[in-house]
Amino acid sequence: MTSHLDLTPAQPWVEITTQESDWASANPQTLENMLGQLHLIRAFEEAVLQLASEGLVHGPAHSSVGQEGGAVGSIIGLSTSDAINGSHRGHHQFLAKVINHVSQGKLDVTNLVTADIQNVLQRTMAEILGLAQGYCHGRGGSMHLQSFEAGALGTNAIVGGGVPLAAGNAWAQKKAGTRDITVTYFGDGAVNIGSVLETMNLASAWKLPMCFFIENNMYAVSTHVSEATGEPRLSARGLGFAIPSWQVDGMDPLAVHLAMKEAEEYMRNGGGPTIIEANVYRFFHQNGSFPGSAFGYRSKEEEASWRERDPLLRIAKEMIEIGLIDQAGVDSVRDQAVRACEIAMAELTQDNPTAAGKRMIRPELWPDTSFVNVGVRGDASELDGLENLEPSESKATTVEMKFVDAIAAVLDRRMETDSRIVVLGEDIHRLNGGTNGATKGLSKKYPDRILGTPISENAFVGLGGGMALDGRFIPVVEFMYPDFMWVAADQVFNQIGKARHMFGGQNAVPLVLRTKVAMGSGYGSQHLMDPAGIFATSPGWRIVAPSTPADYVGLMNAALALQDPVLVLEHVDLYQDLGQVPEGNLDYHIEFSKAAIRRKGSDVTVLTYLSMVKHSLTAVEQSGVDAEVIDLRWLDRASLDWVTIEESIKKTNAVLIVEQGAIGTSYGAWLTDEIQRRFFDYLDQPVTRVHGGEASPSISKVLERAAIAGVEEIVEGLAKIQRGMGGNR
Repeated sequence: MTSHLDLTPAQPWVEITTQESDWASANPQTLENMLGQLHLIRAFEEAVLQLASEGLVHGPAHSSVGQEGGAVGSIIGLSTSDAINGSHRGHHQFLAKVINHVSQGKLDVTNLVTADIQNVLQRTMAEILGLAQGYCHGRGGSMHLQSFEAGALGTNAIVGGGVPLAAGNAWAQKKAGTRDITVTYFGDGAVNIGSVLETMNLASAWKLPMCFFIENNMYAVSTHVSEATGEPRLSARGLGFAIPSWQVDGMDPLAVHLAMKEAEEYMRNGGGPTIIEANVYRFFHQNGSFPGSAFGYRSKEEEASWRERDPLLRIAKEMIEIGLIDQAGVDSVRDQAVRACEIAMAELTQDNPTAAGKRMIRPELWPDTSFVNVGVRGDASELDGLENLEPSESKATTVEMKFVDAIAAVLDRRMETDSRIVVLGEDIHRLNGGTNGATKGLSKKYPDRILGTPISENAFVGLGGGMALDGRFIPVVEFMYPDFMWVAADQVFNQIGKARHMFGGQNAVPLVLRTKVAMGSGYGSQHLMDPAGIFATSPGWRIVAPSTPADYVGLMNAALALQDPVLVLEHVDLYQDLGQVPEGNLDYHIEFSKAAIRRKGSDVTVLTYLSMVKHSLTAVEQSGVDAEVIDLRWLDRASLDWVTIEESIKKTNAVLIVEQGAIGTSYGAWLTDEIQRRFFDYLDQPVTRVHGGEASPSISKVLERAAIAGVEEIVEGLAKIQRGMGGNR
């Protein structure tokens, strides 16, 4: 007969509740801080709902009313150097962390609102209203609140989107040798999202000092948690990743605090990540000031029962019972908090002269519209004064080197000279340099900075983003194939690409993302794309595309010096190519925004990059057209060498854009539009393009070749240009 043995989880899973003795023995200052913070946050949220009801909040106002106990209880004991990030419903988390910071963990409920706290309330309110004095200069609004100074890394509009970033911050804390921790807040909906689960696995494997704090308010917009998962006890997720987990009543801020203290001890002592599930309740609908019952998905009875458990009522009752305050004192705390928020509103609004009894935003407080694009990326001034070298023009002694060896060599050199650089990706630490040898020798030399990751692009590129935002490290992330960016699209585009601009243009994001274009290698539709067109039309990213070993060295050095995220494109066809690299010099940079003219000519300007540079040169020789071939090297809109392009077009009056990949994700499509708008008066004919077909490359060798462009297609493109010129010039 089959025997069954009950298995036990690798880590404990417990529920914490408070007793009378816990309240009696609690630090009075901690309880006073809790009472003050709870009332400040509640009054603030009510003020925001009032402003929203008057139409003064542009966009959503995701109220945390009812959920304050989880945030306050978990943050009250944290230091400024501990970090948090959160979700779209994050006012309470942000305020608790920043109030903790400015008060240095000590509130006086008899004189609750200091000048610093008044400033926090006003700046947070200004941000939610989209005003220039807000923490992110009005760019973040309700869902993107950030104060690095206070350890608030940023709330996030993408459900679960901030969780991988928090892991990167926790990795940096651990690597820097601190005892600091990072707490990432998210709700019941995010628990079932891949990026969250991937990050739980990665944090557990790497023992990161990170708390996954689940605010389980039981509802998405209107879908109950029991409809969304077969296990609505959400802290059970930790059991699968060997993460110790706590479940606690989030309406009891002291119980949350005690759970966090236990979790803190585990994390600060090197145990790894923890999970805390706080059962809370949002008193209003997903957005706005109506209760959920008004929309029919909750009953008034359910709402009333949770209202009776309001964390503000709970802490007042307990503090009164143990003699720390009386009802008049509680009422005074409430009055002080409400008055502070009224003052903040008065500073930001004025009477509307065209609508009696109505308020309006003070016009002078709006951001100047000239600020709209500031901070999409930096100004690249960090490259000023660096050693630039143009390899093709250098008279220095050179050595012959394979392209793939140049990758490993320059990474080795930079890691040797800059201990901030960390390389992470799948299998990069094995196989003597990953699947292609691009990290050869590095794992033995830098074992703690070459990080082989699980197969979890969302988690590890987001972790890299968190490292970059932390500022102490420069991550070099490898995607084995560029198509995998779609797996991690939220982290790549919504998080890393937008971070600098979204949070006010003030945060550097020094991250390098390496990937190889592998068209022609037979790996099929899901491995072979050229991502240049996608990244070029997405905000925030810079793109470099080396076509020679020497250019790779200079462009990688520039990428690592930039304070923006940079996509470094490689092509598998180039890996075994030989080229001349300056002997004994791996420290030079390719000049920012500088293309290379690989062949001078007068008939047509050929604009291309990566392996298509050598194919274009071959095609030009076969065609007999006197073409000027320009290797773009810098591909993003802000970094393109428009000066060289313009000079060439004025000479040739014709343009051929050459790329290898599919027409749908084409880099040349946006470049064609840009050229025809900028240089229309100099063109004798429309811009001509060479590109692949509509289909992604197939496994079949014949169909793969039919799907991509090569020398033959370039020759035909040149012939088309020549026909447009009447056969000669």
